[in-house]
This record gives sequence, C-alpha cells and structure tokens, in this order.
Amino acid sequence: MAPRCWRWWHWSAWRRTRPPPAGSTPSVWQQFSTQEQGPQICVVGSGPAGFYTTQHLLKHHPRAHVDIYEKQLVPFGLVRFGVAPDHPEVKNVINTFTQTARSDRCAFRGNVVVGRDVAVSELQAAYHAVVLSYGAEDHQALEIPGEELPGVFSARAFVGWYNGLPENRELAPDLSCDTAVILGQGNVALDVARILLTPPGHLEKTDITEAALGVLRQSRVKTVWIVGRRGPLQVAFTIKELREMIQLPRTRPMLDPADFLGLQDRIKATEKPGAEEAARQASAARTWGLRFFRSPQQVLPSPDGRRVAGIRLAVTRLEGVGEAARAAPTGDTEDLPCGLVLSSVGYKSRPIDPNVPFDPKLGVIPNMEGRVLGVPGLYCSGWVKRGPTGVIATTMTDSFLTGQMLLQDLKAGLLPSGPRPGYAAIEALLSSRGVQPVSFSDWEKLDAEEVSRGKGAGKPREKLLDPQEMLRLLGR
Repeated sequence: MAPRCWRWWHWSAWRRTRPPPAGSTPSVWQQFSTQEQGPQICVVGSGPAGFYTTQHLLKHHPRAHVDIYEKQLVPFGLVRFGVAPDHPEVKNVINTFTQTARSDRCAFRGNVVVGRDVAVSELQAAYHAVVLSYGAEDHQALEIPGEELPGVFSARAFVGWYNGLPENRELAPDLSCDTAVILGQGNVALDVARILLTPPGHLEKTDITEAALGVLRQSRVKTVWIVGRRGPLQVAFTIKELREMIQLPRTRPMLDPADFLGLQDRIKATEKPGAEEAARQASAARTWGLRFFRSPQQVLPSPDGRRVAGIRLAVTRLEGVGEAARAAPTGDTEDLPCGLVLSSVGYKSRPIDPNVPFDPKLGVIPNMEGRVLGVPGLYCSGWVKRGPTGVIATTMTDSFLTGQMLLQDLKAGLLPSGPRPGYAAIEALLSSRGVQPVSFSDWEKLDAEEVSRGKGAGKPREKLLDPQEMLRLLGR
C-alpha cells in the first residue's frame, strides 16, 4: 500500500512545482488542480448522523468525495443496533443510506477504530475536512449503591443484546424472575418493556437475534414497572409508543387514575377501556405499569448478596412548572421487589481522541452549529454534537445543518486549498498497523449471508454476531 501513497505525494510535489501552462496564471492553474480533484472529506461514524451528513455533502457539492469510517464491520449504527426489531418500518432509511454508500463519490471504511487505529490529527492531515458523527456509545450510570449487582443492566446493553451488537452478544440476562423494573420513561424504556412482554411468537418474524429469542421464550417475567422521577406531563416517550404498550397482546396496563387527575383531556391513555378491550385485558397473563415521582436510591441485594432482589425508590415531588419542573426528594422511600433492573436514564458520548475538545459534563463536543470550537476544519453532527435526544428525523435536520456549515466554509476559502491525499494516505497507515478495513461491497456480502440465514426461519435476516466469523466469511 505504501508505494501507492508515495506515488501520490510524488505526483503532488511535481504538480506543485511544475510551471503553469503557457498563457495561464498560477491562480487559475491552482484552481484547476483543486477543481479536478474536489474536496476530500472524512466522516467518522456510519449511523444516521454520518449518512445524512454525507448525503448532504454529496448532493450539494458535485465533486466532493466522502470516506465514512466505522469501528464496526457493518454500517448503519443505531438504525441496525438501536431500533426495536418490531419496528421494521423505521429501518427503511437503510435503503436511502445504501444508495448514498453506493455512490462513486462515497466509500465505506468499516473495521477502523478512529482514536485507536488512526488518530483524528492524521485524518485532518489527509482530508480537507473531518466530521465526527460517532454518536453516543455509552450509557449514563445511575451512581447508586448496588448498581454493580448481577441482574442490573443498562437498557443500552440490553437493546444491543437483542439487536445483535457484537459487544453485547454475551450479555445473557437472567429472565427467571417475576418482576422487572425499568428506570427511565423515554422511548427506549418502552421499547425494552415491550420486548420483555411481547409474546415470543410475535417476534419470531422480526430480525431479533435467535439467541435473544431463545432467552425470551424461557422468560418468567410477568410484571414490568416503568419508573420516572417526574410526573406524566414530563415523560420523554411518545404517545405512539404508549399506545403500542396499551395494545400489547396478552398484556394488561396498570395505570392509576389518581396519577392522571386533571390530565384526562391531555392523556387519552387513562380513558376507561371498552367492553371488548376490558375483556382482553382481564385475561392477560402479563402486566405493566408506570410509576411516577420515584427516583432510584439503592439497588437491594438478595439475602446471599449475589443478585438484585429489589430497588429502593425515593419519593419525589415537582418543583417548578412544565418541562422545567425538577424532581425533589420528599424524604419518603418505597421498596419495590424485583429480580431485574434495567437502567434507561440516557445514552452518553465518549471522547474519541485526546486532541479533540470534549465536554464530559454534557457529553458533547463543544461546537457552534457543528463547527468544533477552536479547531478549524473539524465538525460534528448527531448526538455527539447536541446530546442523545430526538429521533432519526431530528438527526437528519441537524446533520444537514453541519454539512451546510462545512460547505459554506469551503466556499469562503476557510478550509485547506490544494489537493489532499484522502484515503490513499490513511490506507498506507492502516496497512502498516495491520488494520484491514471492510468495504461496502464486503458488507453487501455479509448482508446477503444474513438474509439467506433468516430466510429458512421466515425472518428478514439472522444477524451475524461474531466479528471473527464475519471476517472469515470475507476470506480474511
């Protein structure tokens, strides 16, 4: 790989020192060189933020070339590993992303960990601009006693487990208990509750992993409590998700009308069910409920101290009004017995490289409309830009804005002029470090294998979980 990189630099040096053609000015010749090549841009992360940023750049600059770097062997990030298996319609954006990745001005570079295999500064030297779109790869810790007990998981890891994220494939949650408690009242909390309570037969035709399906078939969980620090007007989940929970087959909601006093006109979930729905709920074997004004204080251990047996909740009250209202402890507590605790209090971004500014408190890269503060030519989009909030459509708008800022800077001459080697330089570095990137055509081979494996079971796909197996299938 190194000779190719050397040839580029040799050509580049010749190009810079060669006199301009007769009758032209140096500025025209330099402009011709840049126009001929087009800007080389690097995007780190192949989830929605990475792909939407790339899409905007390719659409609005006819000569831009974008390389997308991804630490996983497979693309699509949170669409593949975060969206619930029973929401296949949300994954349709993968079709759009695939069209972007197949563009002759775009290349996917999977199996490359930026910050480990290649430094951000090395990417900056090789490209005209670098966009960090790597999302929120961690979870917010509860920071309470007992959090480390067996039977306590982050919702992020649990979602990764049933969605086939390689790092979570050996999670092995024990679902032999009667009651599970989910801390947090966002859409992820409801996704997790729904997967725990949905009859396994209803999940068999989705892309949930076979390993997760096997564990869910043996599950004894009958009751799920979804706990929040504030009240019903401050929940983060959508009405659509709540409606899905209420209509879940063979499952009965336990919603206390007292929790919704004065809110009946705003929250239709509290309406008394009709005769048919009441009969369906009465025969349900599984139940779920929302617990408001409760904040986790301590995970309670079993008598032998070997696993979770319950959770102690501080009773709270609201101080302030509306969205700004904060939960304050009243001094009272309540113990809720359970054998499984899932923490869904938020995702969190990690710093990617010591040379990239990072706000550990907010969990974001400090930026102004996507421009990283104090680092010209470095940009960010998605959750690492604004925090882990919003849905895919929010990320799309946000990423388009970052792309727009980058193109504005390019047009204003604020980015490096002259050609840049792009992937030619990075390929040489990765080769010297023993890193084997995976291309989009490699992914398409893995995709075909997954679809083939799923076909026999009537599933859209059976996800590959082991990176080593993936590399073997690619002949590596």
